[in-house]
Amino acid sequence: MRKWFVIAGVIGGALLPAVPAAAVHGGVPGDFNGDGYKDAVLPAPGANVSGKEAAGAVVVLYGSKSGLAASHRKTITQNTAGVPGAAEAYDRFGEATATADLNRDGYADLVVGSPAEDTPKGTDSGAVTVLWGSADGLTSGTDLPTPADAPGQYGLDITALSTGAGAKTRVAVAGWDASVYFSGPFTRGGGFGSVTYNDNTPSTSSVALGDLNGDKVPDPASATVRLSGRSGGDVYANPAYGNELQGNGLIVATGDVDGDGYADLVAGDPDEPEAAGVDGASGGRVLVWYGSATGVATDTAPVQITQNTAGVPGASEKGDAFGGALTVADLNRDGLADIVVGTPYESLAKNRAGQVTVVPGRASGSLGTGSYSFSQDTASVPGAAETDDLFGTTVSAGDVNKDGKPELFVGASGENNATGAVWVFPGGSSRPTASGSKLFTASSVGLTQQFGTTLGGLGLLWAI
Repeated sequence: MRKWFVIAGVIGGALLPAVPAAAVHGGVPGDFNGDGYKDAVLPAPGANVSGKEAAGAVVVLYGSKSGLAASHRKTITQNTAGVPGAAEAYDRFGEATATADLNRDGYADLVVGSPAEDTPKGTDSGAVTVLWGSADGLTSGTDLPTPADAPGQYGLDITALSTGAGAKTRVAVAGWDASVYFSGPFTRGGGFGSVTYNDNTPSTSSVALGDLNGDKVPDPASATVRLSGRSGGDVYANPAYGNELQGNGLIVATGDVDGDGYADLVAGDPDEPEAAGVDGASGGRVLVWYGSATGVATDTAPVQITQNTAGVPGASEKGDAFGGALTVADLNRDGLADIVVGTPYESLAKNRAGQVTVVPGRASGSLGTGSYSFSQDTASVPGAAETDDLFGTTVSAGDVNKDGKPELFVGASGENNATGAVWVFPGGSSRPTASGSKLFTASSVGLTQQFGTTLGGLGLLWAI
């Protein structure tokens, strides 16, 4: 029997508890009101609501031809009309979010996790809520219940993907006790087609969905919490004990990196190696397993990317946490998905100021060629790099002004006394650009508390 555990993290000099934990992915934009523009999702799980500390909130910035504006927003909490439950201290509503049109009505829906929610099933048992899109935006919600009798941190991470009707629309949820997989058809009244409860792996820290074998049905993937004696946890393309892939990590994402029609599985492994040469890489790494007609085989050796990989900016340094945030999206519109990597502990002019690196997808040749990076020291980026800003805590992408050029979203949970901030890098002719980038702070979107709002989310900082 293997041992597994999580480790507390540090932000701004303060020790963070191992629980309640935080979801690992950034908020993905979606067109919640059907106006043709995707709307940005800025989670704020540490937001105080009606005097309830860290009850949590999600801020939606509505997309438009001119992009995003702080004034054009809606803030949603568990006290918002139509949202199940009620805001309570430390629920951390918004800790995890996912976006997809679950009921196939033409409006994107937002799935929100509250992993520290107390329910009749126990303290910190967790809850997952679907906020349904409509012509008026996100105005009503229903819960996705776990079949577990005694869940733990249900809603720790969430992903959703729709490749078609019925079972081709799926939601995956991570939790300490299990991963839970829902298949469609989903209905606005809270119905769904089926649910699968998978408790035969160590506790799940990250989930992903992607068509790894080309059958047009989303396949599940996951990473577990850190396992003792090694960097990261187990990574699965078919989550089941014994199906562990070669390599390890704490966060997973999918996308067609080589453009062959099959989604590929990508994992971030930001840990320092427990034993040099056995697993992990100093400074952190990203691993890529390529999909195929048979999916991803357990004996497939992954491709490794570090900051020492040719073409990748910077250099691998102990404690950088390269791979501490991750998303996969086609930012340059060449039909190949690019790998966006957060390095929140990267030290630049200031210690742990943070950095984000984009590794372009390639149909042939070595991954790493043509990579580029952003930080607060990049020309035209608002703000200034400061100690423990943790730029790159979370990353996501989506086109919010309908120009066909995806914007890049970067969160920095340590910014402004851990109230957090999110940068939006506009899509350029060949890639996102710092020119015209925007900064949204917690105060700019109406969240005025002085500490701990963590706008943009806390990412993997609970573990690394």
